[in-house]
Amino acid sequence: MRLFELFLFLSNIGLFTLIVLLKKGRRRIPISVVSGIATLLLVIHWTVEGYRVQLFFPYCITIIFLAISSYSYFRKNGPKKIPRFMLGSAYTAIAIMLVVTACLMYAFPVFKLPEPTGEFKVGTQTFQFVDTNREEMFDEARDGKRELMVQVWYPAQAGTGKYAPFIPDTQILRYMAADYGLPGFIFQHLKYVSSHAYSGAEVNSAQISYPLILANPGNGSSRFLHTSQAENLASHGYIVAVIDHTYNTFATEFPDGRITTSTTNDLFSPDQDYQTGRRIRDKLGNVLTDDVTFALDQFELIQSGQIPSLLKGRMDLGHVGVFGHSIGGATAYDAAYDPRIAVGIDLDGGLYRLHDREGLRKPFLFINSESYFDKLKMVVDNRVYTDAELKRMGSTREWEDQVTEDKKLELERMRVTAEEGGQVLYIENTEHLNFADVQFISPIFNILGITGKIAPERANSVINAYMLDFFDMYLKHQGGILMKGPDSRFPEVNFVRLRN
Repeated sequence: MRLFELFLFLSNIGLFTLIVLLKKGRRRIPISVVSGIATLLLVIHWTVEGYRVQLFFPYCITIIFLAISSYSYFRKNGPKKIPRFMLGSAYTAIAIMLVVTACLMYAFPVFKLPEPTGEFKVGTQTFQFVDTNREEMFDEARDGKRELMVQVWYPAQAGTGKYAPFIPDTQILRYMAADYGLPGFIFQHLKYVSSHAYSGAEVNSAQISYPLILANPGNGSSRFLHTSQAENLASHGYIVAVIDHTYNTFATEFPDGRITTSTTNDLFSPDQDYQTGRRIRDKLGNVLTDDVTFALDQFELIQSGQIPSLLKGRMDLGHVGVFGHSIGGATAYDAAYDPRIAVGIDLDGGLYRLHDREGLRKPFLFINSESYFDKLKMVVDNRVYTDAELKRMGSTREWEDQVTEDKKLELERMRVTAEEGGQVLYIENTEHLNFADVQFISPIFNILGITGKIAPERANSVINAYMLDFFDMYLKHQGGILMKGPDSRFPEVNFVRLRN
């Protein structure tokens, strides 16, 4: 909660308290004074912090009290008697408005992203890449090539001016709200959330080059929802490129003003059999994997100077990593078959294209939520769902049997990468969305069980620590302490040993 909006809200409570507790003859001066203070706070709040829809009621209350106190001050006639039921109704309405405002301010705060923990300042730059060799298959209305927006975070020289905003394109916020089934205006306050990166800052000269890490958001997510992870890695000496997989994000805005929204959910139907759904997911996954391969091709062109950028010559393309969340984690795993990619991390994502190739013979880290690990553990323990559980899940035994077969293969893939120096972990009290910055947007996500019981700041801190340690071990040949086993600093983290 921002300072002046808090003061404005408190001044509204003060006005309400005065009008309820003071007798008529003693209200005039105190209400005029507090009303003036509230008006001043409103002006400062609008000027310094910016308005937001969650404070609509305090804005109205402040203006109404200003009008009433002004009228009261200048009128010559005595006060008119107002019926008691009208006063009671007005008091009740104000009380309800203040309670609703308190709830909205709690549910949709202008939050602060966690500070990066590394020694470097952070810069950011955004690229548009067009793959002239691939037709866009997810937009039937447009005959065009596959286009991607990719945002890069990197170690920077000391920045000047303001930090870049957390939201790269505020136009997309209404699509984000629609994705959660909320009114389009409800997330507009996120435009006031700041990142910790400077737009277009020079690359830090402390090193000649920095390892490159490619990152992939989950289905219906967005690149900006991995800002805290990207900033943290960049502050420790990595160049991190997060790919907006067009039509798989809730919205992506291009430089010419076009906005694409998610259409890939339309590929899946609840009436499909399991095998059909798996083939469609594999087909989608193939496109996402090709996005990563193409993005890496483009960064090679940037490195050589064929695409102009301040990153020219500053990437260590001999040490490339990849990570992702949800289907983006599966994308990271599948893309890691590319010989140019040395190592990767899957954040709570089930794999795709399991039947297309042999296991990945590279170090790979799987960090799972507790809820997803519980599902994997059922497979490990050969536990079968009861009829009551299937009914509660809205599933069938045939469907879950096929899921189990694929999960067995997925567990085998995890075991193979663990043998190559990877690890399989899960974090207690986490849910799927604890692995992206969406966990900071609203505390009601925790109440609804969308995120886990763990505090978002703690979840972020734990995930960042293990990601950094793993990448440091394989891309910088240092660190690796946390990969050795349980650590008392992170009691939430559990190592999973998969049997052959």
